[in-house]
Amino acid sequence: QVQLVESGGGLVQAGGSLRLSCAASGRTFSNSAMGWFRQASGKAREFVATINWRGGMTYYADFVKGRFTISRDNAKNTVYLQVTGLKPEDTAVYYCAARDSVASTTRWASDYSYWGQGTQVTVSS
Repeated sequence: QVQLVESGGGLVQAGGSLRLSCAASGRTFSNSAMGWFRQASGKAREFVATINWRGGMTYYADFVKGRFTISRDNAKNTVYLQVTGLKPEDTAVYYCAARDSVASTTRWASDYSYWGQGTQVTVSS
């Protein structure tokens, strides 16, 4: 059974940082692009960041503005999202997602085949 399990969320003050992790099991995603999305309460899910299979290409949503960094460790079958300079508007459930043996990045949620259950990030002002 393929699973993506996020961790690392929590409550943090504005300006703080977190490192979100997404560990995959059940199959390898070393040949797949992966991404992070988020969904705030009452809002639609939105794209945050994506990384290609090797980790050499990354793409971010405009609102990230250099505050977030996506990375991956294929040996650990894990993708990370380092989030810094957090703002109250970053409060959301953060989801990781994986493409099905497709190496290239994409910002479209419909292009991802596997999803985690999400980790809550709450930023207090």
